[in-house]
Parts: sequence; C-alpha cells; structure tokens
Amino acid sequence: MGSQEEKDHRGIVFLDIDNTLYSASAGISHAMGERIHAYFVGLGLPDEEASTLHHQYYSQYGLAIRGLVRHHQIDPLDFDRKCDGSLPLEELLKPEPALRKLLEDIDRSKVRVWGLTNAYHTHASRVLRILGIDDLIEDVIYCDYSEPNFSCKPEPEFYQNALRKAGVTDPTKCYFIDDSRSNVEAARRLAWGHCVHFCERGLLHVEGGKPKYIGNDVQDGDDTSGIVTVAKLEELRVAWSEIFKL
Repeated sequence: MGSQEEKDHRGIVFLDIDNTLYSASAGISHAMGERIHAYFVGLGLPDEEASTLHHQYYSQYGLAIRGLVRHHQIDPLDFDRKCDGSLPLEELLKPEPALRKLLEDIDRSKVRVWGLTNAYHTHASRVLRILGIDDLIEDVIYCDYSEPNFSCKPEPEFYQNALRKAGVTDPTKCYFIDDSRSNVEAARRLAWGHCVHFCERGLLHVEGGKPKYIGNDVQDGDDTSGIVTVAKLEELRVAWSEIFKL
C-alpha cells in the first residue's frame, strides 16, 4: 500500500475535523471544556489552578493533554476515555447532506481526501460516522495518544508526519482547512500550497477552557500570507475550484 501511495501524483486534501466539518454552534467545544476541567480537578487541583493550567497548556502545546502528559504523567488513553470518549456526540451532531454533497463533488481523479485531526482515532471515527461522511474520507492522520511523545498541530513534526504517511513529497500539492488560525499558519510555513482558515466569526466557543468569540483575533483586510478565510464550507467550491467536478 505504501508503494502505491508514493506513486500517487494527485494532490491531497487534508480536512480538520472538529469545529470545521461541523459548526462550533453544535456546542462540542463547551462540552469538551467542561470534561477537561473536571479531569484537571480530578488530579487534585483547585478550580482556579485547573482553569489556569488548562488554558496555559492549550496555548503552549496546542492541546491541554500535551501539558498533562508532560507535567502530570497522566495516561493519555485514560484522558481520551473520560473526555473525548464521554462526549454525547450522537445528541450534538447529525448527518449533514450538504457536507456529504460537497465532498462527493470533489474530483477524486485530482486529489485524495484525508482527515487531519488533533483528536485520537476513536473520536475522529465517531464524528465522521455521525456526520455520514466516513466513507468519503480515505484515511485520517490523528494524534496517537498511545505514543508517549505524540505530536499535534501546530507542531511541524505533525505536518511532516502527515506528509510521510500520505506519501506526499511536494507540499505545494496540499489543500488544508482548519478552524485554528495558528494551525493553518503552521502549514503555510511548511509550504503547504492551498491553506484555508475556517472562521465562523462571532460565534461563541470554548478554547483552552475559556469562552471566546471566534474571529476576534483575526484582522480584517487583505491577507498577504496566502491563507484564504471562509465562513462556510461551501465557499471551498470557489477557493479550491480547480479540484471540484465541473
């Protein structure tokens, strides 16, 4: 299989999953924030310190779990079971026909379509299945919590590992969309060619345990970074018009 992937000269679409393939209005970031806070408190930390460390680790490492593993020697798979694994996804998400049609309209003779997530593979699989698009995503690059020193977005190692696993030698052939501006900027620094920031400006979500209005840290005006910003996934038909069927 690896040799076949290395000979695949098509481009590749890497889709972030959480808060990108579904709207932040689903409330999953709020539910996740509550569970992560409870996990910190369960380690014996007072509420205030738990909140501070939650946000600090998220800001410093890209994921709170990275700080927990590094500084508190937790079992990441235990964290996954109690946080991601306990989310009532079936109550918060539903199949999205418009999303499915969007993915069906991508020309697979031109690109492959993969997921690229900071979650563990079990959570990613649940989300894709509930959204009704699991059969349209060929593979998923995920954070391997079973590895003691796993990497995550926006660390360069995570993106480099994604290219290696997908057999991509030319990063300019990568199409990438993520709701995290820092994750998209990290991909651009590594010369990924077609980067899109999914920004549902004005929606309230939870980031690092703290409520935040999406887009407050994104400046208006011309973007010279080569990053396109969209508010709806349907806008990819224009941003990435060359990979959609005519």
